[in-house]
Amino acid sequence: MSSTRDLTYIAAITEALDVEMARDPEVVIFGEDVAGPFGGAFKVTKPLTEKYPPERIFNTPMCENAFISMGTGMSLMGMRPVIEMQFADFITSGFDSIVQFAATNHYRWGGAVPWVIRAPCDGGLRSGPFHSQNPEAWFTHSPGLKVVAPATPADAKGLLTAAIRDNNPVIYLESKILYRSQRGVVPEGEYLVPIGEAITVREGDDVSIIAYGSQVREAQQAAERLREEAIEAEILDLRTLKPLDTDAILETARKTGKVLIVHSATGNTGVGAEVAALIAQEAFEWLDAPIQRLTGLDIPVPFSPPLEDAYRPGAQKIVERARALVEF
Repeated sequence: MSSTRDLTYIAAITEALDVEMARDPEVVIFGEDVAGPFGGAFKVTKPLTEKYPPERIFNTPMCENAFISMGTGMSLMGMRPVIEMQFADFITSGFDSIVQFAATNHYRWGGAVPWVIRAPCDGGLRSGPFHSQNPEAWFTHSPGLKVVAPATPADAKGLLTAAIRDNNPVIYLESKILYRSQRGVVPEGEYLVPIGEAITVREGDDVSIIAYGSQVREAQQAAERLREEAIEAEILDLRTLKPLDTDAILETARKTGKVLIVHSATGNTGVGAEVAALIAQEAFEWLDAPIQRLTGLDIPVPFSPPLEDAYRPGAQKIVERARALVEF
């Protein structure tokens, strides 16, 4: 059995990359400034540049569409590229390579495209509209892609390992606000978390809070405050956004009859809308109140700290919405 250590979210990501590069010589890493002394915008790959040769981890020009396409070609030849977007926001420059080619390739002629795009996303760091976006809904809407969003260091390692080994293209969303602020127990060595499985991180009978990414931590803080009011909230961490764990979603909805869905991305046609539609279609008779969503506002992410705080969901907002649901 693997021993465990306490690691930050970002260290768990680095460890997953290290384990997989050591295990499989076909795993390579590339992106803007990931190699050399810089070692990535957030230093995720810096420890690896001193350990692996330049053909295993290397820099690319600032041309996302080109180097994602290169990754698809490498995948078709049997390699397993891990492609870093410096920020998830820049993924728009490679959109055609992802949804028009990589995602459809297996359906068109059977070629596997086992790449992973690491996409540092989310706000809360006063980084403004070009460095704070949550683009998951674009990719959950694209057949052929898998999309994961870990909330804890253990899941960050386990889901990245599973993504690298998956034969499908996977968008791996990293919440930047968790990088160095979230710590947790992480198994050593090889560790996988299956793609497509949600996890109940807190049991409760009064209201279900369904979240992912950084909002799982906010939901846990909210649940502790709600407990002081004798409200027991159940928290379901989706972990995988595509494919959704429909069984887990419906189970918690049927258990409590009251559901609050929380995510940092804007609400309009977001992942929360799909979850709400699933519950309305498959568990309507168990509901005791309307399904609620608490999301980012339908505006670009503000730079101003008070405006960004108003834009983002958070623990206190979750408390207020969950309390209202329980009192419905």
